[in-house]
Amino acid sequence: MILIAMASCKKYEETPLQGINKDNVYDPLDKNGDFARQVLSDLYTSLPDGFNRISGDGTVGDFLDAGSDDAVPSRQNKVVEYYSNGRLNATNNPDNNWESAYRAIRAANDFLANVDVVPVDANAPKTLQYWKAEARFIRAMNYFEMIKRYGGVPLIGDKVLSPDANLQIPRNTFEQCVTYLVSECDAIKGLLRVEPVADSDLGRITRGAAYALKARVLLYAASPLFNGGGIAGDATKKALAGYPTFDATRWTLALNAVQELINLNAYQLTTTFNAAFIGRKNTEVILAKQRAKTFDLETNNAPVGYTTPLSNGFTSPTQELVDAFPMLNGLSITDPASGYVAANPYAGRDKRLDNTVFYNGIRWLSRNVETFEGGKDKPGGVAVQTRTGYYLKKYMADFSAATAYATQDHNYIIFRYGGVLLDYAECLNEVGRTADAYSPLRSLRLRAGITAGTGADTYGIKSGMSQADMRAFIQNERRVEMAFEEQRFWDIRRWKIAGQVLNGALHGTQITRSSAGALTYAPYTVTNTTFNQRFYLMPIPYSELITNRSLIQNEGW
Repeated sequence: MILIAMASCKKYEETPLQGINKDNVYDPLDKNGDFARQVLSDLYTSLPDGFNRISGDGTVGDFLDAGSDDAVPSRQNKVVEYYSNGRLNATNNPDNNWESAYRAIRAANDFLANVDVVPVDANAPKTLQYWKAEARFIRAMNYFEMIKRYGGVPLIGDKVLSPDANLQIPRNTFEQCVTYLVSECDAIKGLLRVEPVADSDLGRITRGAAYALKARVLLYAASPLFNGGGIAGDATKKALAGYPTFDATRWTLALNAVQELINLNAYQLTTTFNAAFIGRKNTEVILAKQRAKTFDLETNNAPVGYTTPLSNGFTSPTQELVDAFPMLNGLSITDPASGYVAANPYAGRDKRLDNTVFYNGIRWLSRNVETFEGGKDKPGGVAVQTRTGYYLKKYMADFSAATAYATQDHNYIIFRYGGVLLDYAECLNEVGRTADAYSPLRSLRLRAGITAGTGADTYGIKSGMSQADMRAFIQNERRVEMAFEEQRFWDIRRWKIAGQVLNGALHGTQITRSSAGALTYAPYTVTNTTFNQRFYLMPIPYSELITNRSLIQNEGW
């Protein structure tokens, strides 16, 4: 009888969970908003994720930076090289996010149109306010990810388009897209959670993320490619690809937006460089895409000689990237006063190099990495191995004395304060305040462990630089600080320097060990690259052009 009574009290599902419809999700009686919360969580999955994501066959892919001058894929004939070998076209773009971005935008609009009926605020005030602002941010983030690829795209607003709706929607201009994104960020920044958040809310979009997105949008809008520097000759295409004419005040708008974020006083650099990447909770991360604790970064990218645990070494940083790291005194390795010794190339270098790249002799899993010819991590033959003499180490914890990998946080960082300081220095320099750009750069170099030195040129930063010299310095500092964070790929485009750095050769280093153990280093060409001007913007996917006849293709495609 007790069992019968218990069974009679149990509420069995009237609708199979896999058959949940909109009325179940947005239920006026669901005081906890469980299903609506799941929809929002699913929206979060559309945020950018940069780990080994460029793949043409659904297997583990490559970092997008392997399509820039910072790396090459260790595996031959991978699709990420379409960006550097000239094979990219409107049907084979491996980073085509058009469909997935609009799917996320439609899902966000649907959520916003229906979630108000869910009575969650009764138990947790402001929950609906936070949820709706988060959905609007995710929608804006997806638009930004598109405009930096394609330029202006169709703005849908709050519409939830049905399959039978008129889908012949033209592209909005780049200016209209920027205006929309800035207005969205301004509208939601006061509606999001304020830092610091409770541990239970780690990973949630906060007001800092809205400030950061606004600043990044305006930074791109002010940059040479989009600020009157588009390659299109046709006036209509030029307005779709960026602002038709240059306006220096756009740098002031970007500077003001970055300053607003800094003035929140909510973020600061972590004590050490690597601490920003291996802890779920720290002072530097503004927004990161949350993942379960794993060691997949290590498995995918650590040197191939470590077979227990398995390491696949999929990413090969270039000699160009390695050479960009200064010495510990902050001076470039090309500076005669730096102390660089070509016969011992990794000694006395910027410590960020040790956190970014595996090079020959660095300690890992209780032995030294061997990337000399015939070494454990470059054995030769047909097996996948480094093509450059280097492997990717960024995001990994210190396993130098371990014998196996342990699970750790690998949350892909979308915005962090180190990047904000670089944005700040760049904007200060571009508005003519070059002397003020020194301070954020010194902060980054101090955190990196670079010695201050004496005299006027502290932290290896030459005093009295011209605007052009400072611009080059910032670009290099951004390269080493933000390596493999999906910045370099886009930076060389928005700066319009991809035609210089991706038309030529990318190099590695060949290390030969004598019978006595002496090492010699010789540079060699790994691959020759090709960059056509049309590659500054990606092609609108061909499948979209034949579906939506109102779309105009980008120049050259």
